[in-house]
Amino acid sequence: MPPIPFLGRLNIAEYIALVGSFLLVGLEAIIRILTLALPSTVISLCYRVSRRLFNRFTSPEEKKAGTRKKSNCYRPSLSSKLTCAAVSSSIRDASDFVDLCALYGYYAEEHVVQTGDGYLLCLHRLAWRKGEEDQKVNSGPKSVKKNVVYLHHGLLMNSEVWVCLTDEERCLPFTLVNKGYDVWFGNNRGNKYSKKSVHHSPTDLKFWDFSMDEFAFHDIPDSIHYILETTSAPSLSYIGFSQGTAQAFATLAVHPKLNDQVNVFIALAPAMSPAGLSNGIVDALVKASPQVLFLLFGRRSILSSATMWQSILYPPIFVRCIDMGLRFLFGWHARNMSTSQKLAAYPHLYSFTSTKTVVHWFQVIRTKSFQMYDDDVQPVVSLGSVSKYTKVAKFPTRNIKTPIVLVYGGSDSLVDINVMLKELPSHTIATEIPHYEHLDFLWAREVDSLVFPHVFDALESFSDAEHSKEEYDRYRSARHASMGVGMARSPLLLDHRSDDESPSYAEVVATKPGSHGNTLVLNNEGVKNGAQRYDFNNSSADASPLSPTHGRTEQIDNAQEIGNGNQVEKRTRNVRSSSIGSNLNFDGGSRGISLGAGRAVSGVVIGKTMGNITTGSDDSTESSRKKRIKR
Repeated sequence: MPPIPFLGRLNIAEYIALVGSFLLVGLEAIIRILTLALPSTVISLCYRVSRRLFNRFTSPEEKKAGTRKKSNCYRPSLSSKLTCAAVSSSIRDASDFVDLCALYGYYAEEHVVQTGDGYLLCLHRLAWRKGEEDQKVNSGPKSVKKNVVYLHHGLLMNSEVWVCLTDEERCLPFTLVNKGYDVWFGNNRGNKYSKKSVHHSPTDLKFWDFSMDEFAFHDIPDSIHYILETTSAPSLSYIGFSQGTAQAFATLAVHPKLNDQVNVFIALAPAMSPAGLSNGIVDALVKASPQVLFLLFGRRSILSSATMWQSILYPPIFVRCIDMGLRFLFGWHARNMSTSQKLAAYPHLYSFTSTKTVVHWFQVIRTKSFQMYDDDVQPVVSLGSVSKYTKVAKFPTRNIKTPIVLVYGGSDSLVDINVMLKELPSHTIATEIPHYEHLDFLWAREVDSLVFPHVFDALESFSDAEHSKEEYDRYRSARHASMGVGMARSPLLLDHRSDDESPSYAEVVATKPGSHGNTLVLNNEGVKNGAQRYDFNNSSADASPLSPTHGRTEQIDNAQEIGNGNQVEKRTRNVRSSSIGSNLNFDGGSRGISLGAGRAVSGVVIGKTMGNITTGSDDSTESSRKKRIKR
């Protein structure tokens, strides 16, 4: 039976979601209008009431968890006795990027770049260590020369998300500055720092008529051009988060010459082809008709009332609302972030963007294709033959020449690594942090020990945009050493613990390499009850990520290969569910490499060789290995 025109476009669940969405958006609009009409005294009263309700229904243990002192909390110079709650409050109340950096004693610059279509974008810059403010950096022949790193934020964000952490050691930009980099931050058109155009006012519909296409064709390339022109640097390193990675994928794909100006692209929580939303009803609505968002949120900025909710809700209640929303939409539980970090960072999480940008993402989810924005109006009645004659242009991501390093979370519902690798060039390398979700790559407790080393490996290996053989050799050495470290730590996950007592990824990382013998546990994503042995052939002089090397995989059921591979110790435990050490994934249908290592390190670990992979070894390691075999 043919579908009924108009009514047959959606099923029952989608109609329920549609009606419910209109009701919720209508309720929010009413509340927002009332709030705007209320005096500040009434808003303050709402804030105090929400605080009393929170204190009444919150247990003493939960309150203590949010206010106790912690050794890793940053202490402003005004007082060294501040609690984490006070630290969170200072960061939460900071008005902008410059103030956030000033809390930690760093001097930040603001720059403005005009795009080819007339938008004025704000760029932030951190180029000086503490006490170096009077030095000239990358500004003339007598200035200090530093390598340039460019960081770009995700969807509905701005540059503040990189610097609103509760301690300095976990802040990637501050760590990069102290390592001697000239660090720049981008901002998308329409967000807090870039709501200006020479052609249109933010009140005009035309101002908000942009999607990821404009980010790829104007914002990213124009920002990079300005940075390289200002610093006189031949190239820069790009670090993106979430949509910031998608924008780089698209930009490098459509601007071939830009590949000669970006020496390495590091993608944290990469986004290209999300599978969809966790909530079934909302996901069905999104995939059925993403244009509904224009009916719900208009054609200007989306969710612009978020700032209103921040002003009337007590911060812990606001944090719980955000956590509930993330769990409802994406299935994230935010357990790797501390309460104090959420209180500090969540108020800086939202920034303005166009509804069209979100609709663009829903088109990508719906079509399962990383494509440009589809301007065609969807027909009321779907015709089976239409797809034969219409095709939206895809971003040609396989043409990217810049080295690509992906670092993604194993618990991130927005990352389908196998689909992503199929659309990326063969020199792409992916590293999994097994228990990480999306926002953990910005604010997790152990982000400095789990994520930063992988970033430093790539930055230290690739510094020349020509991507010479020497750079690839350095990167291969660092990558192999990282694999060796992960291999040496794998037995921790198998000895003396049950499946429910497996150590965290951080415990594995903290273990001294070689202290539990040279053990190789490599598994494949599709293997449920076994490991894979991988013999890596890297002896060819011409081997490089651009000319992929060859490998051989062999199935080992519930086995662990020890030492040089002459002895195999059977295990009754599921290797895949327990091992979080090294994870090398060669999917027959995928392009590229998926490498999960315990921790990235620079240089080569001297020791024994497994296949052609070098792993750490010493006398204590050898004796420890023999003892384990005897047991």
